[in-house]
Amino acid sequence: MPKVIWWGRSDLDYSRNRICRQLLQALGYQLIDFSPRISALADIEAQLKGLSADLVWVPCFRHRDVASAARWARKKNIPLLFDPLISAWQKQVYERQKIRADGLAARRLLNRESQWLHSADMVLLDTEPQRQMFMQRFKLSAAKTACVYVGAEQPLFTPIAAERSPAAIEVLFYGSFIALHGVQTVIEAARLTRQHTHIRWVLLGDGPVRASAQQQAVGLGNVDFEASVPYRQLPQRIAQADLVLGVFGDSEKAAQVMPNKVFQALACGRPVITRASAAYPADISKQHGLWQIEAANPKALSEAVVQWSDCAREQGQAAHTLYARYFSPPQLQQQLQTALHALGFVHA
Repeated sequence: MPKVIWWGRSDLDYSRNRICRQLLQALGYQLIDFSPRISALADIEAQLKGLSADLVWVPCFRHRDVASAARWARKKNIPLLFDPLISAWQKQVYERQKIRADGLAARRLLNRESQWLHSADMVLLDTEPQRQMFMQRFKLSAAKTACVYVGAEQPLFTPIAAERSPAAIEVLFYGSFIALHGVQTVIEAARLTRQHTHIRWVLLGDGPVRASAQQQAVGLGNVDFEASVPYRQLPQRIAQADLVLGVFGDSEKAAQVMPNKVFQALACGRPVITRASAAYPADISKQHGLWQIEAANPKALSEAVVQWSDCAREQGQAAHTLYARYFSPPQLQQQLQTALHALGFVHA
């Protein structure tokens, strides 16, 4: 059984990590968790502990662990796979807007991130547009990159029975209320549907833009805010909704992603409305259960919600069928196996 060192002080409960670990185990790989005391000196610690493996996997957000992992992997002559999920440079420049794109700090971060990425033998991305961005921005070759969708954790996210109001249609947005989500578009769309009294909008979660969203929604009787729920309770909360919303931001990053909530809602058999993106499979727009609209367009969102409010409860099976066809574990396993095959691994 091939061994994979899961390298770095990562959050093992984060959904991307949980799913990737499940995929590896399903493919027959043994996981060895290595959480070093000091990231920069992790290769020394690994050497002292006598670790051995066939592959080193640096999980999402652990850019700082790549350098030491690469040093150790080179000494052992084994491949290194990095699953960044985000670009540290893109996040600081465009999402958080902490540094100017043409500034010295941005150039330094871009160079540093390029070094991290080039030291890996394979860089895993979650969508094709994200993969293309990494290839162009960081000059990575196509052979050194691969795509594995985020997916939804199984068997947690699955269709379950839940009581729903016979007289009202609930439109659910949930998430961490960051700019990428385009929450202001959701609130304005709710404003445009005030005359449709059977449609209720629920925004669940917390984050940087929640306060401004609540201020924007003052006076809207069709909008409710709810506190975050524990991760394992999300399927039950999704099941109580009739429609689930994705993201609606118009940023470069928003155009490149398929958010967790889209996979999770579809897996739970709930239809989704989200912004149009090249991240989705090319023929998915022809399928029922997922409706893509123009980004940052409240009118388009309100019209989609009103139109689907009459048939949302008939779309559940279509939504789950779409998930099973494009995003279920067998599809993700195939994507990951393709990436591992490029590193010289046959099926474990």
